[in-house]
Amino acid sequence: MSPRLLAEHDLGRANTLGLPCVAERFIAPRDERQLCEALALAEREGWPLTLLGGGSNLILPERLPGLVVQPAMADWWLEERGDEVLVHAEAGVVWHELVMALVQRGLWGIENLALIPGHCGAAPIQNIGAYGVELGEMLEAVHLVRLDDGREAVMTAADCAFGYRDSVFKGALDGRVAITRLVLRLSRTPRPRLGYGDLATRVGSEPTPLAVAEAVCAIRREKLPDPLTLANAGSFFKNPLVDAGTARRLLAGHPGLPHFPQPDGRVKLAAGWLIDRCGLKGWCRGHFGVHRRQALVLVHFGGGGAAELLDFADAVAGQVSERFGVALEREPRLAGKGGTLA
Repeated sequence: MSPRLLAEHDLGRANTLGLPCVAERFIAPRDERQLCEALALAEREGWPLTLLGGGSNLILPERLPGLVVQPAMADWWLEERGDEVLVHAEAGVVWHELVMALVQRGLWGIENLALIPGHCGAAPIQNIGAYGVELGEMLEAVHLVRLDDGREAVMTAADCAFGYRDSVFKGALDGRVAITRLVLRLSRTPRPRLGYGDLATRVGSEPTPLAVAEAVCAIRREKLPDPLTLANAGSFFKNPLVDAGTARRLLAGHPGLPHFPQPDGRVKLAAGWLIDRCGLKGWCRGHFGVHRRQALVLVHFGGGGAAELLDFADAVAGQVSERFGVALEREPRLAGKGGTLA
């Protein structure tokens, strides 16, 4: 049975920021054939097309014209390959549910990425990462459909041009493909990555993938608000990358500034620390605020829209720029111009 094409569909619950939004038309295909039919319909009718994932890294306008497609393919399966295991996960699979199912099977490599909201199809777009691990390290392949002609294609991790919260899906392929399935490469051999924060002390001397994932979940819950109780999109700003000279200047005046040298010679700074040192933790204006425990998270108290949120974010970034001379870049993507969204 084909999915219904819905008119004037409410997307208020389709984004973790809880922003009010109505899609002129909406469809949730349950397999690749239905997805291709939806894409062909939009092309035939000349409708603007928006591809929607779990809405966890997204800023929605009050209205999205054309057709919004939210892939609902949600199967996953394992392919044994010696010590390695390939995990095939369709675009509509909930990321955290997949992580927990895999760590419970004793598979290593994905455990640090527990409790990241969203769907698998959106994960490669910003190369999701946490606690010292990024998706690109375990990605074997991305299956996709080209929007212009409906052809299927497969890309390797190298093809995806992964960077810090970046990929080819934000650049050359933005608005040109629909991701249908991920293939992840995990291992049965213990390979814990415990160098971030106090992970090592939380899991003990003989960690399991499940123990690491549960420790990550505990840390995230201590620091980050649950979108179900306080609307947010997680980290709102990327940790800025600056040149070595800028980093030295800042450290001379602020020795406690967390900083992380990068392979290309640049230095990654902690955006949350910069915002906090501007005295903005807990600051509220109108319907939005900086979270009282984690300055990197902007929260929505209800009643506001995208324009007000963007103004508030600009005010936060402006104070950081004025005090430290560092520009903050927004992490959530703005819908309304087509493309593939988180």
